[in-house]
Amino acid sequence: MTTVAEAHSERSKGIILIAAAAIALSTAPFFTRLLHFDSWTILFWRGLFGAIAVVGLMTLIQGRDGLKDLAAMGRNGWLVASLLALGMVCFIPALQLTSVANVAIIIATGPFVTAALAWLWLGEVPRLRTILASAVALCGIAIIVGRPGANADLFGIALAVLMTIAIAAMTVVIRRHRKTPMVAAAALSNVLVSAVSIPFAGGIAAVTQADLATFAMFGFCQVALGFTLFVLGSRHLPSAQAALIATLETPLMPFWIWVAFGEFPTLRAFVGGTLVMGAVIADIVGDLRAQRRL
Repeated sequence: MTTVAEAHSERSKGIILIAAAAIALSTAPFFTRLLHFDSWTILFWRGLFGAIAVVGLMTLIQGRDGLKDLAAMGRNGWLVASLLALGMVCFIPALQLTSVANVAIIIATGPFVTAALAWLWLGEVPRLRTILASAVALCGIAIIVGRPGANADLFGIALAVLMTIAIAAMTVVIRRHRKTPMVAAAALSNVLVSAVSIPFAGGIAAVTQADLATFAMFGFCQVALGFTLFVLGSRHLPSAQAALIATLETPLMPFWIWVAFGEFPTLRAFVGGTLVMGAVIADIVGDLRAQRRL
């Protein structure tokens, strides 16, 4: 039986892991700016190096047991890997077929979609505080990206919706099967993405040694760390709260572009980012206070 102290420790661990995952995932625009290739070529090499990096982390942390997890993850691990791969593959054509604003707004509904799936599947009723914080975060992201385009392509929007549902379902599956070694699924998902990208990637053979070094950093810093930390953290938190904390990724993206390329964030980015971060922090502080009272 889990004690109150153990439950508090679990939630604190989950909050730290998901927040760290959002920081790692937010570096994607920085690495993408350094690579002048089509999206599918980037997906191929990023997925390949990401898979290698995840397996390397598993081996470093767990030794041979980490490699055994690849065989022990079972159908639940395959389900997580497939959902994550589907989300990553849908993301690129969604950006190509509709505006970035539309895609960002749809992704920002992730906490609500995750909460609905967790309620239907796990009977996990989201806290009112988390739902309100998610609504504030959604408003913040809407401010960051500006007004969505009026003549957006419906197929691009449909792909963004599919991606959001896939990532939400993955979060709930991880929460449902928290004893299953899901980190191995993150490695498998990257292999699946690379395999799917091959027919569409036009610049696989055109990369230089410098490009390969950038792809390796991309795969380790953004993919391996980001998705591994997210998978680990999702075990310890209610699904809706995990999805809410992950929204920190969006306001953090302009920060890396500012640091690396000197592009100062817009006023919208500051205001919207403040709303998102404030909503996440308010939810975390409220959660920790509730745990202390217990």
